[in-house]
Amino acid sequence: MTPDSSALPLTGLRVLEFTHMVMGPTCGMILADLGAEVIKIEPPGGDKTRRLPGLGIGFFRSFNRNKKSVVLDITTEAGRQTAAELIGTCDVVLENFRPGLMQELGLDYATLSARHPGLIYVSHKGFLPGPYEKRLALDEVVQMMGGLSYMTGPVGRPLRAGTSVNDIMGGMFGAIGVLAALRERERTGRGQEVQSALFENCVFLSSQHMQQYLMTGEAPPPMPSRVSAWSVYDVFTLAGGEQLFIGAVSDKQFATLCRVLDCPALTLRPEYVDNAARVAVRPQLLAELGVILADHRLDELAPRLEAAGIPYAPIARPEQLVDDPHLRQSGGLAPMVTDDGGTTDVVLLPLTLGGRRPGVRMPLPRVGEHSEEILSALKATAA
Repeated sequence: MTPDSSALPLTGLRVLEFTHMVMGPTCGMILADLGAEVIKIEPPGGDKTRRLPGLGIGFFRSFNRNKKSVVLDITTEAGRQTAAELIGTCDVVLENFRPGLMQELGLDYATLSARHPGLIYVSHKGFLPGPYEKRLALDEVVQMMGGLSYMTGPVGRPLRAGTSVNDIMGGMFGAIGVLAALRERERTGRGQEVQSALFENCVFLSSQHMQQYLMTGEAPPPMPSRVSAWSVYDVFTLAGGEQLFIGAVSDKQFATLCRVLDCPALTLRPEYVDNAARVAVRPQLLAELGVILADHRLDELAPRLEAAGIPYAPIARPEQLVDDPHLRQSGGLAPMVTDDGGTTDVVLLPLTLGGRRPGVRMPLPRVGEHSEEILSALKATAA
């Protein structure tokens, strides 16, 4: 772990986080990784995200590192009063509760900014203001509404993406909003409310397909049914059932691929003379390449494709990434002490700052681990 955060860009920024699940915690984690002091407010007994089963079991460990934990019951008057006092010591507040809840508790932006005009307040919601804003939303709900599921699955079989793409990206956009609001506060001295929303995030992901329709007047088909712009751009099954994506997106790459596969005669056939001609007979070409590739093993073919400069990718599963050599050697995975005293590897932010990866600075907090530290300091300041 890296104990010193003094060189990180958000050192000195204090953030109070009222969040759970993925979207809000992702925003807080990004700010924490970049050096901010992020104080996570948990209810008595702790954030329920800590105890999710199944596909949710990794949520808390994945999105809550580098934070401090304080237990407050904000459903009580005393808890709300303490929360309000704590907010007065902070630069940023994050929340992702249902629409209207923070207003009911008196912890909404309008109420707080009257006393703290410099406060930056980030609401992570299902929808930005408009006809849908009071609806409850989940990542899967907005994937269906926002065009992503339609574009991902085969015709007639909408399919959600295999991870919480909108929750995670919604947290990212919340963090971007914080950085922009901080820059503006430097000029004006005033904070502002930032809103990030799942639905609008998903529509942004689908924007290229919307623009395709606006430019052509033709509805884009789902990705599995699309007309590819390139003749060789597909997943092939190799010897032993292993799968490999290969993309040869130019005439030069096609010729190189044929050389690697020891089938240069394909390049001499008139129906394969250039990419446009190959696209016209793409099913035939893919079938021929499939027969050839069925005799190749991944471990011997991959190095040859890499040496030849042909884009390729094995079909990796999440459990395989734990031992991915690039992630290991580049520092993309780092050890973190967990809230139960164990150790796990976590995936770091996908960026470098001055050649350094923002890393893990502190153990994953136990429920209320920092309550005494934070609240006693608050009382001392008030006195």
